[in-house]
Amino acid sequence: MAVVTEQTAPASPATKPAKRGLDRRPGLSRKLPYLLLAPAVLLELLIHIIPMLVGIWMSFVKLTKFFISNWSAAPWAGFNNYRVAVDFHNAVGEGLLKSFGVTVAFSLITLVISWILGMAAAVALQPPFKGRSAVRTLFLVPYALPAYAGILTWNFMLQRDTGAVNHVLVDNLGLTSDRPFWLIGGNALVSLITVAVWKLWPFAFLTLMAGLQSIPRDVYEAAAVDGAGSIRQWRNITLPALRPVNLVLVLVLFLWTFSDFNTPYVLFGNAQPPAGDLITFHIYNASFLTWNFGSGAAMSVLLLIFLMIVTGAYLLVTGRRSRRA
Repeated sequence: MAVVTEQTAPASPATKPAKRGLDRRPGLSRKLPYLLLAPAVLLELLIHIIPMLVGIWMSFVKLTKFFISNWSAAPWAGFNNYRVAVDFHNAVGEGLLKSFGVTVAFSLITLVISWILGMAAAVALQPPFKGRSAVRTLFLVPYALPAYAGILTWNFMLQRDTGAVNHVLVDNLGLTSDRPFWLIGGNALVSLITVAVWKLWPFAFLTLMAGLQSIPRDVYEAAAVDGAGSIRQWRNITLPALRPVNLVLVLVLFLWTFSDFNTPYVLFGNAQPPAGDLITFHIYNASFLTWNFGSGAAMSVLLLIFLMIVTGAYLLVTGRRSRRA
């Protein structure tokens, strides 16, 4: 039997550029992730990192209205702006402390109510029924609306004489004979919490609903066969399964509410009532009404440090509990 052997023809010059192109691909594949991340990193520097560093620098100088046109000429203040902000015996420190207390109360109450409403709606809409998709879409409307439009609508509704809230409470239901003020006085905090909950609870609902989708229905059916009721199933199955989701959700809701500026600004305007004086709004007024940007920057840095400490402590505690579990 004759054996036919084939000789490999030498590579022609035309094939060499293709080979060189293949040689370049590993290098390109290593650089491609950095090239794709470059625009995001550049925007992050321009929008967040550089302004934050400028704000930190501003907190160490006496940047007032006299030096707005020439920032470099502002005299060095050192830690004086910080000392004034944390000196609770003067007007600046006392006002900042009261604003901090209002913000803590506002954040915790808003977080708890938003989580409860989101959890209740997510659990109630888990079983299939006719019109479930329409109800889910309806619940997400506040989250889909532009924040300015929604809060401005609430501003009209909360007006004392012409607002829909007083029309329903006083004229239709007759719950009170006097028309209460909702945008000034002590009721301002109630109005602020109401608007914030209306805006935030759909996010909690959406997050928890997505988490519930990952829990197998067989687990609930087995628990029902064993005699577990709805409350027991929620306590022993739903809550443990949603623990990773809740850990992130609670932190996000707290950070959003504590640093909320749009809600009080659109709802109250520049003249915020003491009961609705959130710390972000307080810092804004301390900077742009008194034209003392150095003091306002120092307050902003203190707020940033506080939120970083809370976030770090929260992650540390929850991480330890997760490892123990």
